[in-house]
Amino acid sequence: MSPSPCPDDSLLEAYLLGEIELERCVALQRQLVAEASVRGDGRIRVLLCEHPQIVTVGRSGSPGHIAYEAGPLRSGQLEVRWVKRGGGCLVHGPGQLAVYPIVPLGDWGWTVGEYVRRFESAIHQALEALKIRCEIRTPAAGLWGRTGQLVSFGISVSNWVTFHGAFINVCPSMGMARLVDCDPLGDWRMSTLVAERGQPVKMTSVRAEVVRRLADEFACSRYHLQTGHPWLRRPQALVH
Repeated sequence: MSPSPCPDDSLLEAYLLGEIELERCVALQRQLVAEASVRGDGRIRVLLCEHPQIVTVGRSGSPGHIAYEAGPLRSGQLEVRWVKRGGGCLVHGPGQLAVYPIVPLGDWGWTVGEYVRRFESAIHQALEALKIRCEIRTPAAGLWGRTGQLVSFGISVSNWVTFHGAFINVCPSMGMARLVDCDPLGDWRMSTLVAERGQPVKMTSVRAEVVRRLADEFACSRYHLQTGHPWLRRPQALVH
């Protein structure tokens, strides 16, 4: 990868949001993107959270990839939302770690392709550090182990600032995964870090390793962890 024009005293700010509704998290990301596009200081922010059960459909997804006739979807128990990110259909829920970097690419002199390579490498290194062997497969966006797909990527860029991100299946219930076709072009199935290791994997350990590796790959000299985000305490419109 090409050297980074590192902003002085580069800091990665990581916000641990716990479980948060998708709409609130997307609204927060859009606020952070708007701020980052005018700040010009290169500050990188990363949101880490889990979502209540929901299906999202990215730019590569379609209604044909969703089993609408299934009980949870037919009854409205499981909501489906179209979102402006890369990738196709994904099921989210507790036990899946969502990682949303807000990176002002122009301040760092990165192309979108370089950002994606750095992001994928950071998540790959984090899992390897947790003794989970996996590989990046192209052209699909994700990480795979011997038991199936462990990580899905789906990013967006607005005004040269990134948002949306990666979804790491740490220990989610996989019962709802059958309701969507996450890989309509292949036969890979979704799996979890717990299934891959054959033993418990702590969410706290995954979060910590992900933040550490992101700071390294994003060329930040230091990082800071915070619980929650001050903007979540304010009333905010739900946007997508």
